[in-house]
Amino acid sequence: MRYRKRKKLTDMKKPTMYFLLMLLSAAAMAQPNDTVSLAADATVHFLSPEPIRYVDISTKTLTGDLPLKNVFRLKWKDSARTFPDATVTIAGEKYMAQYRVVQGRGGPQTIEIGPEDMRPLNISGVTFSEPQLHALSLRLFARKPDRKIGNAQAFGLKGRLNHIYAAGDYLFLDLGFDNKTRLQYSVDALRFRVEDQKVTKAANNQSVEIKPVFTLFDIPQFSRGYRNIFVFKKISYPGHKRLTIELSEKPLSGRTLTLRIAYQDVLDADVISF
Repeated sequence: MRYRKRKKLTDMKKPTMYFLLMLLSAAAMAQPNDTVSLAADATVHFLSPEPIRYVDISTKTLTGDLPLKNVFRLKWKDSARTFPDATVTIAGEKYMAQYRVVQGRGGPQTIEIGPEDMRPLNISGVTFSEPQLHALSLRLFARKPDRKIGNAQAFGLKGRLNHIYAAGDYLFLDLGFDNKTRLQYSVDALRFRVEDQKVTKAANNQSVEIKPVFTLFDIPQFSRGYRNIFVFKKISYPGHKRLTIELSEKPLSGRTLTLRIAYQDVLDADVISF
């Protein structure tokens, strides 16, 4: 009987201990990751591995800005007379980090936001961060083009859509152009549109421009050839429409080349994993 009584008391303690552990864990998660000692006349730069989307500063005596998309700069205001402890929250595309900022001594400093400071975020609609899109685009660019989904020629120019890939909520278009003339081609614009296959002047809303969420390389001027990876959120449009890619040259020459891609080619995109 004594054995049974002890066992019952032990079983009663288990849920209580589990609950206390959960409270302690939640309290730890609510605390800032690290303490930053910041002098009154110094500046601290937080370096993020991905673009910073959101920053919150818990006191008005601190001020900050984003000089670069992945750098947050923080300092005490010149008008500050008191320096209360503060909490700074920095959120990227897939993480959040918190730091406790206190008045201290020393000069400027740089803090790299590392994995030990990050708490994962589940943001609806974000499948890949910008660094991940860059890495995946580079991987696709390194592949030798093995297909030609669409091509067009005009004015000594040849355009080709080498491949369409799908990953997560994104489409990756491998696009290239060749210049067969002796005139250098200076790109004015590269536009992507979803438009009706049969365009009539009387119809409205025949064309909708879509813009890439990421482009691997800048759009340059080129003498011989140009190839790039363009990333879009997944495109869905009816079968009577098509994807149009239009390359236009800066005046005065103004050479224009247009590729038209059928909806079925988009549906047949090769699925890849990151």
